[in-house]
Amino acid sequence: MDPIDDLLTTMKIENSRYVRVEAYAPWGISFPSRHLARLVLISRGSCWLTASPLDRPLRLKTNDCFLVRAGVNFTLQDETGSDVVDCDGVFARAPGNSARAGGDGEMTEIISSRFAFDAVASEPLFALLPPLFRLSLDDTAGQLLRATFDLIAQESAASGIGAGFVMSRLSDVLFVQALRACCAEAGGGAIGWLAALREPRLSVAMREMHADLAHPWTVDALARKAGMSRSAFAALFKEKAGDTPLGYLASWRMYRVKTLLRETPLSVQEIAVRVGYDTGTALSRAFLRREGVAPGAWRQCADQGALSGTRRSQAGDIPSG
Repeated sequence: MDPIDDLLTTMKIENSRYVRVEAYAPWGISFPSRHLARLVLISRGSCWLTASPLDRPLRLKTNDCFLVRAGVNFTLQDETGSDVVDCDGVFARAPGNSARAGGDGEMTEIISSRFAFDAVASEPLFALLPPLFRLSLDDTAGQLLRATFDLIAQESAASGIGAGFVMSRLSDVLFVQALRACCAEAGGGAIGWLAALREPRLSVAMREMHADLAHPWTVDALARKAGMSRSAFAALFKEKAGDTPLGYLASWRMYRVKTLLRETPLSVQEIAVRVGYDTGTALSRAFLRREGVAPGAWRQCADQGALSGTRRSQAGDIPSG
């Protein structure tokens, strides 16, 4: 199994929404940090982007697109001095999937999609991606992204039977395509499991691990899957991933444990069997060392919403109504 497929399946994108905004100068829209993930496309016109990760405002033009990670404040304006309104106020007045903002000057069209998914399960991915990632629509991944944006726009304009359902599913596809584009670039020169996945020999072993996390993997067995010697495989894995093969495996097992604790009534012993620990006691010890709390206590806190960032904290900020 591809690690990205494994992760996206576990993330369970549960809710998404697409909105098209016609902003007429002068205008400004703020997007406060509320543990949100958002994909934004400037489909017509231009504007200024101000965001906490940026040293200075960035000029955006037609076809500029960016993905914003949870916890990032950002603002879009026709000019940096324009008055700003909260996005909730703009979208609350939106009839269907269209909204209007600003005065009566030059128009900029903004397409925004937001997504809700399990933040615990998404942690391995978003920990490696920058808080704000600018996407190119010129390469193959970007062209597919733009094509999906266009399909959503056509569905919105047609308002046919089941249009809302189709748009929601297309928004899910949009998010995956954006992540794919981010992963392709982020893995290029970085260190982490995305970078390791780009190395063909390592990716074979990584896919084998994800296909069966419960298997009693050894470095020797993984090296054979990669067609390499044990020492060469271990060295290359450490260089690319920044972790040992078995350290990487342990990390993914822990992520899977947390999602199973959150999403299922399985006992610690049953979860241990699923992820490759001999006993529930062995899993509890490993979990305590890594998380600083026992699995049962972690589950109880998650059920009560007491774990910061673990109760679907990636939920979008566009009102559902």
